[in-house]
Amino acid sequence: MTGGSGGAVSAGGGREEGAGDGRGSGGDPRLGLTVRHRRYVPYSHAHYAGNLVDGAYALALFGDVATEVCIRTDSDEGLFAGYADVRFRAPIRAGDVLEVVATVTRVGTRSRTLDLECRVVCRGRPDRGGSAAEVLDPPVVAVTAVGTVVVPGAASAPPGVGTAGPPPATSPPPPVWTPSATAPDPGPPAR
Repeated sequence: MTGGSGGAVSAGGGREEGAGDGRGSGGDPRLGLTVRHRRYVPYSHAHYAGNLVDGAYALALFGDVATEVCIRTDSDEGLFAGYADVRFRAPIRAGDVLEVVATVTRVGTRSRTLDLECRVVCRGRPDRGGSAAEVLDPPVVAVTAVGTVVVPGAASAPPGVGTAGPPPATSPPPPVWTPSATAPDPGPPAR
C-alpha cells in the first residue's frame, strides 16, 4: 500500500484509515484502493492429508476480491488477465479463516495491477477438540501474488472512483420474435 489518507475499502464498503489513494498528490484516485474479503475454509475443501487445501483455492479468492476492485474502480466486473510472482508461503487448511486483500498499485488505460495477499487470521485446532480454533496474531501470510485485471475502455471511471454510471445509450435492441395468434400451427416435428 502507498502512504496517504483514505482510500481503502473493507468488504463492508466502509473506508479504512491509513491506506493511500493517490488523491493527496493529484494522482489517480484509484491508486492505493484496497479491498478485503474474509472467508471460512470448510472441511469439504480439504484435498490432502492434514486437511490441506490446494493453492488454487487462494487464487479463486483473489479473483473474487479483484472483481470487487474492478466494480469499485470502473463500475465493471472486469476480467483477470494474469498473475505474476505467485508465491505459496504457508499452508491453508480446512477450518482456517482467510483474509484476502487486493491493493491497486498501477492504473493503465484498461488494465489495473493489484498486489494480492491471502492471510490465515484464524485456524482450527482439532488437536484441542473437535471445534477448537484460535485467532492468529499476527496472521500467517499464506499466498502472495501480483495480478493484472482488464476492464472495458468505455467503463473507465475517473474523475470519481466507481462513478462511471450507466453505459451510454445505444440503439434499441432488436425486437424479440413471438408467434402471433394468426400464425398456422406447424404441427408435430417430423421424425
